[in-house]
This record gives sequence, structure tokens and C-alpha cells, in this order.
Amino acid sequence: MTSRRRRVWADDRGSYSLETAVLVPVIFAVLGLLIAFGRVTTTSGAVDSAAREAARAASLDRDPATAQRDAQQAAQDSLSGDGVPCTNIAVRVDTSDFDLPLGQTGTVVATVACTARLSDIGLPGLPGSKTLTSDFRSPIDAYRART
Repeated sequence: MTSRRRRVWADDRGSYSLETAVLVPVIFAVLGLLIAFGRVTTTSGAVDSAAREAARAASLDRDPATAQRDAQQAAQDSLSGDGVPCTNIAVRVDTSDFDLPLGQTGTVVATVACTARLSDIGLPGLPGSKTLTSDFRSPIDAYRART
């Protein structure tokens, strides 16, 4: 019986190192995908928040030029406050409803785009970056003076 056990153990020699050599890259690939998914999810939430902040800031202004400037600043502040490292941030604000006469409710639409870098994760087949976009509408006070 003892020789039988030795034979069984002798047949398995080296299989653990082979299994480890196969599984380690798979584990690293799964970890890389989890990091990439987490980065995209976090950035998506931050871009949603930045669009909301930009639209709100723009809707409080009285003229389109100031609304554009304040929306840009609010989006930048929101993204930097969330600690999101965007390689490219674009903020577009639709202020066409500022031309409506008093008494009519208009909206400001802010669109924020952020490019999240994924190339530093180092996972083959993963794109180098992903651009996430979000827009948000905020009402303009119908009876507030506009220029």
C-alpha cells in the first residue's frame, strides 16, 4: 500500500507548478479588468455629477457668455473635487433658451465629456482610453431678468 501511495504522489510531481504558471496570468488579467471596470464606473458617475453641476451653475446666470464660463468652471471643479483624472474635458452648454421672453420657462443643457485613460493598466486588448459623456438639463427661472 505504501508503494501505491508513492506512485500516486510521484505522478503528480510538477503539476502544481504548471497549474500556477497557467493561473497567475489569468488572475492578473481578471484583476486588470476589475480595475478598468472600476475606473470607468467611477468616472461615469463623476461625469454625471459634473454635468449636473454645470447645468445648475449655467441656469443661475443672466446671460449666455457668463453661463458658459460658469458651467465650464463648475464642471472642472466637480471633476477635480471627485479626484477623476481626465485627460481631456469638454463642456458644451446650450443657452439658446436665454432668448425666450420673460414668463416662459426655458432650460439650459450642459454636456460634459471626459476621456479616462486606461493605457496605464497594461492589459493587452484594452483600449488606451474611453470617452464618457453625460448631459443634464436645468430650468431657467421664467421671471428672472435676462440679458
